[in-house]
Amino acid sequence: MKARRFLGLFVVAVLGALVAIIVYARIFQPRTTVVEVPAEHSMRYVNLPSASSENTLDFTDAVANSIDAVVHVKTKMFREYQVNPLYEFFFGEQPRAEAPPLLGFGSGVIISRDGYVVTNNHVIEDSDEIVVVLDNKKEYNARLIGTDPSTDVALLKVDAEDLAFLPFGNSDELRLGEWVLAIGNPFNLTSTVTAGIVSAKARNLPLNRAQEYSIESFIQTDAAVNPGNSGGALINTRGQLVGINTAIATRTGSFSGYSFAIPVTIVEKVVNDFIEYGAVQRAILGVEIRDVTAELAREENLDEIEGVFVAGVRDGGAAKEAGIRPKDIIIAIDNKRVNSMSELQEMVSKYRPGETVRVVIKRNGELKQYDLVLRNLEGSIGMVIGDDQLELLGATFAPLSEREKKSLGISNGIRVESVKQGKFRQLGIREGFVLTTVNKKPVSSVNDIASILNESEGGIIIEGMDRNGSKAYFAFGK
Repeated sequence: MKARRFLGLFVVAVLGALVAIIVYARIFQPRTTVVEVPAEHSMRYVNLPSASSENTLDFTDAVANSIDAVVHVKTKMFREYQVNPLYEFFFGEQPRAEAPPLLGFGSGVIISRDGYVVTNNHVIEDSDEIVVVLDNKKEYNARLIGTDPSTDVALLKVDAEDLAFLPFGNSDELRLGEWVLAIGNPFNLTSTVTAGIVSAKARNLPLNRAQEYSIESFIQTDAAVNPGNSGGALINTRGQLVGINTAIATRTGSFSGYSFAIPVTIVEKVVNDFIEYGAVQRAILGVEIRDVTAELAREENLDEIEGVFVAGVRDGGAAKEAGIRPKDIIIAIDNKRVNSMSELQEMVSKYRPGETVRVVIKRNGELKQYDLVLRNLEGSIGMVIGDDQLELLGATFAPLSEREKKSLGISNGIRVESVKQGKFRQLGIREGFVLTTVNKKPVSSVNDIASILNESEGGIIIEGMDRNGSKAYFAFGK
């Protein structure tokens, strides 16, 4: 009996142990997942696109459609030998021989079939002769239509028809990292092409600081550009002109990483003004501005670092008339945000005097909206008309600020901005000279000068002040 009972207990115990093992294995023991490692020959690789793939960067079509429109620009400036007056005092007057001309060169871009060519102002500045050499080596004498030192743009015209030309693109649509191509004709070696990406937009450089109303809002790229490429084309991959190459960042005189181009939106407006009016129609808001920095934000207790700070407003200007005040923050122009002086200048440069722009400002943390009727540099909403009489003088002019008038002790005047071949150069009038009267009539604008010249017959008397503040008089016959 006892043996049978012991055997029964043993069987029950064994069965219980088996059940316990099965339950533990099924419920409590974590499951192990087996991962199969594929054999080497079965692994999948990503294939790089072949050279013939449609995704491969290919600039050949853009270059082929553009290269004939980029030209070489040659310039000559004639001068006289400088005579030593002390030498002549002892040895008598010496014969006046003509000195060898100063030669210059750069690049340019044909923008119309009938021969309009855009280049930089600094390429042709002070030149007496300009020659345009096409990519096929044909040469044409060029006529200067207009120059704008404030944007460093100049427009030339050659007498030719059915020329290859570059269509205008839209530089506003350029994106950082987008591919662009720089095409130039620097040494008359036919056109050269380099590629890069857009590194920055609305870049401000200290290039035209001598110009009070200079507009500097450059496209920065890493496409290699060297001296002689000035005035050449910056194009997108569709072969459209998006900028005019102007400068490089360098310590050696050669390309060292960055180049800068004038946006085509500025170039197109300047060119259209020259063709339609004979002069650039510069519109201004009538404000003195500063970039909003962390330091300025602390000084003025600004809640955010954004927009452009209004440091002052000018009497009689569009901004003051509309109600904008000092210490306002300009946030947007016509629904486009602006966060730097260069962005603001580029936006306003697209408009002409008399046009209306909507300006959004922030004042004491609140947004306000104003409609401004833009004015020209002379304070009116009219257009400045170019005049053939001004070609006789061979000079361009810029208005004087109230500060300049006060320092010179005058109530009116206009500053000579640049001098080329013409009466002024013959008389010895140079950049910086301030005209106060023409034929005893006060002048304060280019229109004043043109009007007096048109009304005058015979001799012209010019009165003004040189850079040292000394009065000077000049006379010439028409």
